[in-house]
Amino acid sequence: MTSDEDRRADAFFHALADTTRRDILRRVLAGEHSVSALAEHYPMSFAAVQKHVAVLERAGLLSKRRSGREQLASGEVEAIRSVTALLRELEDVWRGRIGRIEELLADTEPGTDTEKET
Repeated sequence: MTSDEDRRADAFFHALADTTRRDILRRVLAGEHSVSALAEHYPMSFAAVQKHVAVLERAGLLSKRRSGREQLASGEVEAIRSVTALLRELEDVWRGRIGRIEELLADTEPGTDTEKET
């Protein structure tokens, strides 16, 4: 991974590490919401919700646009696909290691021809 990819992955996982941000992301992926409408769902200040939205925006997981006096937030599906691809890569590495361990264990089981005779 390049350093840009590392920074992007760090931003994704930082943004997704918080329950409130994951919930906000689910909402904006389902449809565009004003930040003030989002804030109504959480027991925190409007400013705190704005900060959560800003973290998601910096990670590229949502985008905002102005409509009059409101800021409207939308989920970025391509960014989610990018996160999914990264997680699949990590899963492939993990599954490959598990597969190699299983092969090694199978090679050392009693009755296999690779077992050393004592």
